[in-house]
Amino acid sequence: MNIARRGRSLSVMGFLLAGAIGIISSTQTWVTVERADAGEAILVPGASALVLLAPLSLAVLALGAALAISGRVFRLIFGVLAGVCAAFLGWSTLQLLIAVPESAIAPTVTEVTGLAGTAALADVVQSVAPTAWPVIALVGWVILLAASLLVLTTWRRWKAGGRRYRTTTEAPVEHDGPVDAVDSWDDLSRGTDPTR
Repeated sequence: MNIARRGRSLSVMGFLLAGAIGIISSTQTWVTVERADAGEAILVPGASALVLLAPLSLAVLALGAALAISGRVFRLIFGVLAGVCAAFLGWSTLQLLIAVPESAIAPTVTEVTGLAGTAALADVVQSVAPTAWPVIALVGWVILLAASLLVLTTWRRWKAGGRRYRTTTEAPVEHDGPVDAVDSWDDLSRGTDPTR
């Protein structure tokens, strides 16, 4: 299979897969917080641990859908935008895996315990551990980065996109008698005003 010829479909699939992984992971537990007061563990979802996760994942899905019908200039723009999203989300997810920042858990811990502030959180939180979902999301961002690089290296060789969505004007059809509703509809489909 020639990757350059299949660039559009592979890129669209990569965008959609990465966006879907991001949306699904935003609803799953990314961080487990064990409490020092022997209370039940606090589960921090991805959307709280990484605030831009859900919006950027939706944007990636939209880019994938738009890439399927985009013209030459927009292919390049969408490839660059997807690459920026992949880099930002990948870096943010990696940072969270290396060391979970207080800002990632503070809103959820405050919501569960009612305590706010660094000192109060230090008293409540015994340990913090990321789950497997940030790793799964990171795989999604690698897929997105690969798909955006594929767009940037193959976009010139894609077939013209969106042809079925363009309107073409054909020569108006001359009618020999009265025009019925079907003829009027056909005229409208061709871009001709049947009332003239």
